[in-house]
Amino acid sequence: MDPTGLGLPPLLAAFVFGLLGGAHCIGMCGGIMSALTFAVPPSMRSPARLSGLLLGYNLGRIASYTLAGAVVASLGTVVALSPAARVGLQVFAAVMLILMALYIASWWKGLLKVEALGRHLWRHLEPIGKRLMPVVRIPQAIGLGAVWGWLPCGLVYSMLAWSLATADPWRGAALMAAFGLGTLPALLVTGLAARQLGNLIRHPATRTVAALAIIAFALWQLITLLPQHQHFV
Repeated sequence: MDPTGLGLPPLLAAFVFGLLGGAHCIGMCGGIMSALTFAVPPSMRSPARLSGLLLGYNLGRIASYTLAGAVVASLGTVVALSPAARVGLQVFAAVMLILMALYIASWWKGLLKVEALGRHLWRHLEPIGKRLMPVVRIPQAIGLGAVWGWLPCGLVYSMLAWSLATADPWRGAALMAAFGLGTLPALLVTGLAARQLGNLIRHPATRTVAALAIIAFALWQLITLLPQHQHFV
């Protein structure tokens, strides 16, 4: 059994993880979305244009996630040259998923320290994004979204660890694309719907259930690595 394969369960799990991480997305990116919207000249703020720009931002962002998944999974093919190394990558991925769960439930914020790893890259990319503003055309929105996709984010890094463990560029890209699609609902809704969704995602009970589900999935991945389990499956 390959717990990081490209079958429906892993892709569905990646989608759900993105959905459950919506509270973090709203907190980190909601303000950016609002700022970009208000940066559009009032005379050009038609519902159709704003919807197109919103979709463009997210299309670019998910494209960057997908590319990152393929890149790190390619690195995984180099690292996982032996069965022991592959198992090590899968253990690392499971641990990162557990850290993601602890962060979502607000039980431990150590994952924020992981975000520091991407700040050096972001310092080089941020000026590129600023040159694309103000955004008034969809190609600009896609470009800015592609830059935005590299914003340091502990949840994204947790998913990239899972992509790394697949040691397969196609699988890594698919996992990150599924995760990115899962984050869409939290970033596409606006107004009253956004507040209602935000309140639901931020509710302690929702966070707890989400965290327990992710931990259970990560533990299942670890169990599948046990020799006796592999023998019977």
